[in-house]
Amino acid sequence: MTLHVHRAERADRLAEALAEVLAVPPADPFAADVVAVPTRGVERWLAQRLAHRLGAGPGEDGVCARVEFPPPAELVARARGRAEDDPWRPERLVWPLLAVVDECAGEDWCAPLGTYLGLVGDASGTRAGRRFAAARHLARLFDAYGEHRPAMLRAWAAKEDEDGAGGEVPPDLRWQPELWRRLRDRVAVPGPGETLPEHCEVVARGGGDLPGRVSLFGPTRLATAHLEVLEALARTREVHLWLPHPSPALWDAVAGAGPVGSPRRAADPTADAAAHPLLRSLARDARELQLRLPAGATDVHHPAPGHPPTTLLERLQDDLRRDHAPVPTEIPPDESVVVHSCHGPDRQVEVLREAVLGLLADDPTLEPRDVVVMCPDVETFAPLITAAFGAGGSDGSDGTAGHPGHRLAVRLADRALTQVNPLLGVLGTVLDLADARLSASELLDLAESEPVRRRFRFDDDDLERLRTLVARAGVRWGLDREHRASYRLGGVAENTWERGLDRLLVGVAMSGDEQVWLDTALPLDEVDSRDADLVGRLAELVDRVGEVLHPMRGEQPLGTWLDALTLAVDALTATPPSEVWQLTQTRAVLAEVRGAGAGAPDPLLTLHDVRAVLADHLAGRPTRANFRTGTLTVATLLPMRSVPHRVVCLLGLDDQVFPRETATDGDDVLARDPCVGERDAAAEDRQLLLDAVLAATERLVVVHSGADERTNAPRPPAVPIGELLDTLDATATVGGRPAREHVVRHHPLQPFAPRNFSTRAGRPFSFDAAQLAGARALVAGRATPPRFLDGPLPAHPRDGAAPTDVDLADLVRFVEHPVRAFLRQRLSLVARGEEEEPDEALPVDPDGLEVYKIGKRLLADRLAGHDVSACMEAERRRGSLPPGALGVALLRRVGQQAEKIRLAAAPLWETPAHDLTVAAALDDGTTVVGTVPGVRGTTLASVSFARLAAKHRAAAWVQVLALAVAYPDQPWSATTIGKGGREEPTAAAVIPRIDPERARAALTDLVALRAEGLREPLPLFAKASERYVADRPRRTTRQAFDAARRSWSADWGDGRDPAHVLVWGRDRPLDDVAGAPTGAGPDAGGESTRFGELAVRLWRPLREAESGREEHYR
Repeated sequence: MTLHVHRAERADRLAEALAEVLAVPPADPFAADVVAVPTRGVERWLAQRLAHRLGAGPGEDGVCARVEFPPPAELVARARGRAEDDPWRPERLVWPLLAVVDECAGEDWCAPLGTYLGLVGDASGTRAGRRFAAARHLARLFDAYGEHRPAMLRAWAAKEDEDGAGGEVPPDLRWQPELWRRLRDRVAVPGPGETLPEHCEVVARGGGDLPGRVSLFGPTRLATAHLEVLEALARTREVHLWLPHPSPALWDAVAGAGPVGSPRRAADPTADAAAHPLLRSLARDARELQLRLPAGATDVHHPAPGHPPTTLLERLQDDLRRDHAPVPTEIPPDESVVVHSCHGPDRQVEVLREAVLGLLADDPTLEPRDVVVMCPDVETFAPLITAAFGAGGSDGSDGTAGHPGHRLAVRLADRALTQVNPLLGVLGTVLDLADARLSASELLDLAESEPVRRRFRFDDDDLERLRTLVARAGVRWGLDREHRASYRLGGVAENTWERGLDRLLVGVAMSGDEQVWLDTALPLDEVDSRDADLVGRLAELVDRVGEVLHPMRGEQPLGTWLDALTLAVDALTATPPSEVWQLTQTRAVLAEVRGAGAGAPDPLLTLHDVRAVLADHLAGRPTRANFRTGTLTVATLLPMRSVPHRVVCLLGLDDQVFPRETATDGDDVLARDPCVGERDAAAEDRQLLLDAVLAATERLVVVHSGADERTNAPRPPAVPIGELLDTLDATATVGGRPAREHVVRHHPLQPFAPRNFSTRAGRPFSFDAAQLAGARALVAGRATPPRFLDGPLPAHPRDGAAPTDVDLADLVRFVEHPVRAFLRQRLSLVARGEEEEPDEALPVDPDGLEVYKIGKRLLADRLAGHDVSACMEAERRRGSLPPGALGVALLRRVGQQAEKIRLAAAPLWETPAHDLTVAAALDDGTTVVGTVPGVRGTTLASVSFARLAAKHRAAAWVQVLALAVAYPDQPWSATTIGKGGREEPTAAAVIPRIDPERARAALTDLVALRAEGLREPLPLFAKASERYVADRPRRTTRQAFDAARRSWSADWGDGRDPAHVLVWGRDRPLDDVAGAPTGAGPDAGGESTRFGELAVRLWRPLREAESGREEHYR
């Protein structure tokens, strides 16, 4: 018998010829045919293709049965009789290799390796995490040596340090032969490179666990060991090698050079045999495989049915088949090859979606299964594809039809197991946490993962509440003092999870109002009875995380690490019955890792080693179920290589990403001076691109980043795509211009750019209705932002118990902030500012707001009569202070400021305080009802640690008016104390005794003002309005408005307030907000704006009451 080599430019022609071979029954009717395939994607396609021929009835439906599809390496292993537990398999070899490395690192010959691993001369320990990764790398190298240059390992076994191709091992790698020999002695079994001749002899005599007919389908590169085994198989078996080859002309040219064996790649005489530039650039793997085929193999070519090329893609493929140097020919424009140049990955995916939808819309016969998307970096693009193609459904959130792309069924293959199995994702997170600081966000993010939240019954409301409670409890990072010790902060227990949880748990049972604490825990007052169960579940989660992470320290045997990971799965996660596959797969992965090291030495591993151990087991593992399911498939370039599709889309072919820019491995003996046929990642990627170009039967779509999404700077495509465009220019002209000018489409940065919806090309490129609305708005030009309200709302019904009642607290909130009161009291809206990420560093330098909160608490506690030392001790337990001396200094400074304010308020505090209920009846029948707190005798006294501001004075004004109207017989006054300016540490605003009738009139107008303010947002503001009225007695209206404008636009001015931004927009000038005067209200005359009218209406009576004299305006 002999080796039959079948070749064709298209894989479907090979599949048809393979079906003819398999249709002949084997000699043994019970034997299964073996067809080795390079990937699971090819297996799925080939099995479906064969089913149309094998066992088919009158129609095309058939069955592909009794055909096995192992990978090529498994076929060779079966032929050689290599068992699954062969100690020379890389995943098993790494463990004895680790032991050998540990033993030999200190010897002179092994000094380069020992120095690299930090086992020699690494006092800092920075290289300690390299052991397993380096051993795994060496195990793979030794395996590759056995596959590609078995003669080199046979020489090493004979103690000859040769490279297996007539040269010597480079001097700087002389430690490898000795290391391999030491490893062989430990394994005590000859390596596969040594036993290859013996195995081939056995196979040649008919041995091996394989049937009489064997096929190998679709390889573009075969190792030396594989070729020798196939040649041995062919002596007694029927062996077919099915090769997709781009060009029969190139095959003939290389064959004419004669057999060259396996020379050095640098001396390959056929390197320039191809005439077509893409064959020279992209087809090295296919050419070198031909060179290495056995001389006696039969050659069978299966040509595709020929027809004159009519499209640019067909002309390109025809030139490749004939290996003709391209000659520019004028052709009519077509869409067979399109290159989309975009801004960044997210825009690439959007453009791909629109391009695919356009193809489906233009050709009703085209279905999603006819389209394949190949992407060299699926993990980066996967979330973008999921979002762009609408994993959430096809309808918009408002009930309208969503993007039509959301109705396409898209299947992502090749994804890492941590991305498709949430339990394995949790294991990855746990390994990340093992040497992390365990910040508040890190543990709460763990709690949000689906298996963990199911285990601890966290819903969305629970998680949002937990973030609030954890922040209030002062948790920053670190489990406890012991955990902080590894960061040399073992003496700082504040802001750890332990302290924070203590505060939460004690807060469930105790109030934080009093200066009482339990041991080091100050109760958190914000914990209510409804939070008790939630806090308990959080405490259980944190405790279990600590239990899981405790054994993950230092160096441990592999079994200990795997036990800890098993504990993590059991203690932290739960899966529903419908998702039990996740648990099964997770346990299988851990068992697989444990089994790989079974029977081997059990060296101590670091956390970095364990991450390296798991990396391969958690990598993407495409199964045949991921391909050819009738959906649009997205995968890397490898799984579906050479599989014909009507449309082939290449996504993310960016410079520096494709082909793989792998630096020469300095430890690889083969890479120093490679031989023909040995693996090169960049050349493999180039071959994959050529295979994809030839696999496209109707359309080739390439998408890449042609401009930077931030700077718009031009970015080149991947070098092979540039070569493709150069070749297209040399192949054809369109309208007298180079082909690339027709092929390349430069897309705008934004999906709502009007160009995306232009109909010049027959139909708009984009199908996105939402972005169309944006484009129309953009074309319409800049419009005046719409008003928040088209007009005033109807009068607001009274908010008290009776229809005529007005709640005093609501009236106070209105005068403090009229616009916020309108949003909350009338529209039930809360205007939120820009959310800031919680600070997870220790509070070494608290910001102004945090200092204010500390001072506010100290002042309140001191005014309540608590001892100074007790107040400060409570603050230390709260976790708001910097650690050590920094906290002492801050507390002393803030305490002194609070004490000055307390002393200023002390005379008022000599009179006991009480809350007074008021029912202030007004002349219009309205009654202001509520409670006035902090009444001391006949004085309303209030104190604030903040700088005395307009809102404090306005609140006191409303409350004292209500007192004066409700109890006219009493001489009511108000005193408000706060921080002063630079010269005075404190300031006070005093409203002396007020006349009841004047109070009634003022309160009546405030109630009327609030009624207006609940119908529409009024241009009435605390800071700017008070500034305006303060300047009116001594300045003109224009001068006062200029001062108010400066106040409005300041960094902390009213113009930056979230409520005002919501109503009037960001950075709106006060001139646009002020409005025209209405002439309504008392004292409204003479003002040029409504802003001025309202400011005078609110602040003039208050200022006159404070000063005791009437103000006259210019």
